Amino acid sequence: MLSPNDKKLEKLDPFYRPSLSKQKTSAEIISEARNALRTVRTQRPFTPREDLRKLFGPASSRTPENRPPSSFRDQGKRRLRASSSSRSPERRRLDVRAGSKADLQEKNTEIEVDEVFWNTRIVPILHDLEKEENIEMVCAACTQLHHALEEGNMLGNKFKRRSILLKTLYKLVDVGSDLLSLKLAKIILALKVSGKNLLNVCKLIFKISRSEKNDSLIRNDSILESLLEVLRSEDLQANTEAFLYCMGTIKFISGNSEFLHEMIGKGAVEILMNLIKQVNENTKKSGTSLPNSGHLLVQVTATLRNLVDSPLARSKLLSINALPQLCTIMEQYIGDKDVCTNIARIFSKLTSYHDCCVALASYSRCYALFLNLINKYQKKQDLVVRIVFILGNLTAKNNQAREQFSKEKGSIPTLLSLFHTFYKLDLHSGKHWGEGDERAKAPRPAQAEDVLIKLTRVLANLAIHPGVGPAIAAHSHIVGLLLATLVLLKLLMSNNMDGILEAVRVFGNLSQDHDICDFIVQKNVHKFMIALLDAKHQDICFSACGVLLNLTVDRDKRVILKEGGGIKKLVDCLRDFGPTDWQLACLVCKTLWNFSENITNASSCFGDEAANTLLALLSSFLDEELALNGSFDQDLKNYHKLHWETEFRPVAQQLLNRIKNHHTFLEPLPIPSF
Repeated sequence: MLSPNDKKLEKLDPFYRPSLSKQKTSAEIISEARNALRTVRTQRPFTPREDLRKLFGPASSRTPENRPPSSFRDQGKRRLRASSSSRSPERRRLDVRAGSKADLQEKNTEIEVDEVFWNTRIVPILHDLEKEENIEMVCAACTQLHHALEEGNMLGNKFKRRSILLKTLYKLVDVGSDLLSLKLAKIILALKVSGKNLLNVCKLIFKISRSEKNDSLIRNDSILESLLEVLRSEDLQANTEAFLYCMGTIKFISGNSEFLHEMIGKGAVEILMNLIKQVNENTKKSGTSLPNSGHLLVQVTATLRNLVDSPLARSKLLSINALPQLCTIMEQYIGDKDVCTNIARIFSKLTSYHDCCVALASYSRCYALFLNLINKYQKKQDLVVRIVFILGNLTAKNNQAREQFSKEKGSIPTLLSLFHTFYKLDLHSGKHWGEGDERAKAPRPAQAEDVLIKLTRVLANLAIHPGVGPAIAAHSHIVGLLLATLVLLKLLMSNNMDGILEAVRVFGNLSQDHDICDFIVQKNVHKFMIALLDAKHQDICFSACGVLLNLTVDRDKRVILKEGGGIKKLVDCLRDFGPTDWQLACLVCKTLWNFSENITNASSCFGDEAANTLLALLSSFLDEELALNGSFDQDLKNYHKLHWETEFRPVAQQLLNRIKNHHTFLEPLPIPSF
């Protein structure tokens, strides 16, 4: 005999049942089950370290003839005291500028030199530089000269006899010693050379910096400070090519973690963003880009990509509102894939952090920009995968971002088109894809799958929004693609847990729709879900159980839980994960509650073993002292208790009562023999 309370309990609706008067939104249904969606982080796309230091790496979209050279011909070295006729091209170029027109124009503003200081402190060092044959001694003399010039206030381009000094230094440039060349370059830059001389000194330092073994020389001589000063004080429009090689050097050494703190401390982030701001402003004024500005931006953005690994650099970027500037550069240089890819790499890193993610999400123009990039570079996996990863980050926890993105013209069709492109590529991974040069650069199957995984995540995030989810659910094409992707990712065989989890999460969000539930059963996807309960992966079991829960809302679909040992696997999940995850335990109980709505006998409903196991587990888990007796710290213990009390206990108690009321503990009578 059932008690009045038990009779009321028996009349309770199945969990997740939609109201007849008002169809619940996707977000309301998900909220009812777990109050807050578990967000899943996919891995940031990996950027391999380039073995060779060049202005443009092997993945660059620039053809060799359309990029500045990273190396220069060397027509022989001279010994320290060789005659002046044995000169390399770098030295000849430096030498001819010593008495240039630019230098002559400065004579009106030259400052008189203290004769005594010049003759007693500077001239002896110059003599040593001309006569000394030992490299170490010459290097020491250069250091001494730099200190003396600084002491005598002779650095810069405003003092007399500067040309004499420069000619002496230029004679030593092509000796062949990297250490000496760096010391000479540092003095020459401190003397504020301009034009071709500035370009060739920057090229000289660039050539030396291409060898990683010279990083220690560059660091010991504080060359970084000299290069940053060039970027800070020289005119960009007049020295774009010099800036290019200057930035090339800074890019190389920014890849060395030993330079990271020094660069940021010396204002590199602000200087580089000021360069980007200048390029933005100059492009707006002229309506066209400066010569070499695209090449320069590749170096600047590649350097920033390295710097944003530092929390201090990220903080600086936020404080100067740098993210909109980077978006603007992307807009202006949308035809330059290298620039766009570098900035996408920057955003991939930044949006992995909450404060940076919020800052970018609040810049409303970024969504249209990212959609334009996807449409323009749909077959460029290295760029597209990062854009999709960024969108996944932006929409992971931000309902406003989901709404803003979905309202952009063509947002869902663009994602569908991208999905279709990479779905076909992955499906036919054994075949060649693309034409001409495209074929050689076609993404490998693993890369195509990576795009699908991250794109699935974006769709899952969008489906959470109460206004967006139903729209996606009603889009039969996207559902078909997601179902195909589910199979494509080989749920049972794949080791790619990211792909499995993201695909299952989408079904958890979309399976509120009756037609989609029908489709899932028709295509036997529910069998995959039941099999996934054996995955021993907590988040996958959680998401798979959520799909099964939605399916069991319909009475005619409840029988599916008897396929593939579904009941036993749900009970195993409850046993394995219950004490550490009361949300998952709650989902299991809700699914079993739905399944057992028309129960007449617990053993015939669940099976003898499962019924007995459920009685034991639920009785144990509902004992607060036993259930919450984990070795957790106090905060975690409070968290577990909250979910145990508010989510697990109510439904578990109902399920336990139902099983008890329909369970007999009598042993079956033996069948008499005749």
